[in-house]
Amino acid sequence: MDVSSRYRESWEGYWRETSDAPGEAIWDCDPSLSSAPHSALLLPYADATLPVVDLGCGNGTQTRYLATRFARAIGVDLSHAAVEHARRADPTGTAEFEQLDLVDHVAVRALHKRTGDSNVYLRAVIHQSDPHDRPAVAEAVAELIGSRGRAFVAELTPASQTVLRGAVEGPGGPPRKLRRVFDHGLKPAGVTDEEVPELLRAAGLEILAAGDTALPQTEHLADGTRIELPARWFVLAGR
Repeated sequence: MDVSSRYRESWEGYWRETSDAPGEAIWDCDPSLSSAPHSALLLPYADATLPVVDLGCGNGTQTRYLATRFARAIGVDLSHAAVEHARRADPTGTAEFEQLDLVDHVAVRALHKRTGDSNVYLRAVIHQSDPHDRPAVAEAVAELIGSRGRAFVAELTPASQTVLRGAVEGPGGPPRKLRRVFDHGLKPAGVTDEEVPELLRAAGLEILAAGDTALPQTEHLADGTRIELPARWFVLAGR
């Protein structure tokens, strides 16, 4: 199974029209606000000598940070254009990057065969996926961690819709970076509070720890306040 051509082309179009400037993508925040605190939550449960796979790596900002905390970091993304961004931003080869469709079970299994059991970092991918693809994304996490890896998953909650609505309805309409997300048909915060943990458990994952958080964005409201989207995080193991 593969993702729909519409979904794939939405992401290819988004990344083709995104510059290499840091922070140009609304979610491309500095690692100090994202993968650094997330790693601090994951590492007490994880073996850092195992690789880490950043699922939905985009332009690789978080992957490059993860490479400083784990023995090896591999960033994968559905979009070829995103992978090209990531490779350009990493000329010294701090991390590795490749195109991967998380819904393609054969490709995910092949990656697991190459890397062995790995840790996984998944930030805000499930909520953007088409509903019928979400179980496969959770199953990809389970496949990649195997029995020895651990995963960190952070996903937007429905409360994010309220924040986004406020940004859209503010003076001047949606800020530029947020408008680009909508223009490409990408729909954030599309899961319910219970859907993500249910998907994770159904994939055979055990929730070791969980909590509430917010995912900082690189865009701001008209009054200068940074947009931060309510989210929930999970540290996971295979059963």
